[in-house]
Amino acid sequence: MLGHEPFFGELIAGIEEVLATDDRSLLLHVVPTLDAEIAAYRRWAAGQMVDAVVVVNVVDDDPRIPVLAELGIPAVVVGGPRTGMVFSNVWIDDAQVSRDTVDYLVGLGHDRLARVSGPKALLHTRWRNDAFLERCAATGVEGVIVEGDYTEDSGKAAARLLLGRRGAPSAIVFDNDVMALAALAVAAEMGIEVPARLSLLAWDDSALCRLSNPPLSAMTLDVHGMGQQVGTCVLNTLADGPVRAHQATMQRLSARASTARPA
Repeated sequence: MLGHEPFFGELIAGIEEVLATDDRSLLLHVVPTLDAEIAAYRRWAAGQMVDAVVVVNVVDDDPRIPVLAELGIPAVVVGGPRTGMVFSNVWIDDAQVSRDTVDYLVGLGHDRLARVSGPKALLHTRWRNDAFLERCAATGVEGVIVEGDYTEDSGKAAARLLLGRRGAPSAIVFDNDVMALAALAVAAEMGIEVPARLSLLAWDDSALCRLSNPPLSAMTLDVHGMGQQVGTCVLNTLADGPVRAHQATMQRLSARASTARPA
């Protein structure tokens, strides 16, 4: 995802900024699967090549966590639950943020909502999906979810699927800004005016959201600041600090020109 996902660039910058204060470097190693990642951990442990690792994209019953504990490699997890982890982690209240997106759109008057998620295997995707559907049901509006993979192509495919159906949604929430921007292009191709006929809401809020036309409304997360939190956790872990769960700064709604009351 590094080639098209602004989130990771900002996160890495924040981590590296803090590690540099202790004269440490960040090694970025890209692997295709969890098995390949675990194999890399075993190589690193055998050669004593790293002091600690940062784990991202947590899945249910994540197999990497027990392996790291077994190998004795200090670790910090980005995401995960607020309690019960064997390593320190920086977590986001994804469920509450998902509920906030529904409340905002329902408050504008939308009653047919859709959500284009990231991969369902990811723990934070499941929490966002469950909260979205629960909140839609509680507020008496229609809610549907289409799975994406954060890429431009999946954003376009999801938008065409949703907007081409009978009873198309009047508002769509996307799990990242790349998919939301792709949907904005699809809406233009289909002659669907944003926000007059369709409201679009993105997640994370990189500069791409502010530079689009119209500018995309988004749930804004201080990704760079979160990276700094992760870097601080790494230094604390290396200093034999206690295992703790740290909550990232709560995301806030940045309402821009891509969302409005439905026509």
